[in-house]
Amino acid sequence: MDKVHVRRKFDESLKALKGAPPGVGRSTVAKKGLDFCNKLFAIERKNKGLSAEERLHIRQNDSQPVLDAYLVWLKEQQELVTPKSATGMAISYTLKQWPKLITFMKDGRIEIDNNRAERSIKPFVIGRKNWLFAASTNGANSSAIIYSLVETAKENGLNPFFYLQYLFEELPQFDMEENLKIEHLLPWSKDLPADCYIQSKK
Repeated sequence: MDKVHVRRKFDESLKALKGAPPGVGRSTVAKKGLDFCNKLFAIERKNKGLSAEERLHIRQNDSQPVLDAYLVWLKEQQELVTPKSATGMAISYTLKQWPKLITFMKDGRIEIDNNRAERSIKPFVIGRKNWLFAASTNGANSSAIIYSLVETAKENGLNPFFYLQYLFEELPQFDMEENLKIEHLLPWSKDLPADCYIQSKK
């Protein structure tokens, strides 16, 4: 869950109230909720290309005051807006998810949204009907392992084809009955050959 979903809730609330006269209270509340989200995303856009430490510093200076004001506003509006209305449900949803929403404030490496994760699972969502019925439990488990390995390789800048080719060349040399140490073969290992990367390390 992330701020994209929260923003969507307020955006949907505004669309539901599209026919209301200008200045209607609930419509104004929904717009205000949307504005808070937009401010946070605007700060993040300025953070692109910066180091994790720099991003965290800017978030502490710029994002934290917005988050503080946002939380106070949400609690105030929760007492004023009808809970069953679209805006009321957007407010309740945001407050319920608040601990998850502020996770990005703990570490500059954490994104404000989970779009990246959703893009990673998109191939599985699109193709899920193709593997809805696995021939066996072992086959389903093997597929899950391979899919996880491929996507983790992508996230670490590896070319999945060349990375898997490297694994297939290296793993047969291991004695599977002994204590298997494969840390140096994992997708995030710094010991992988340059050929495994989409762009060779400099």
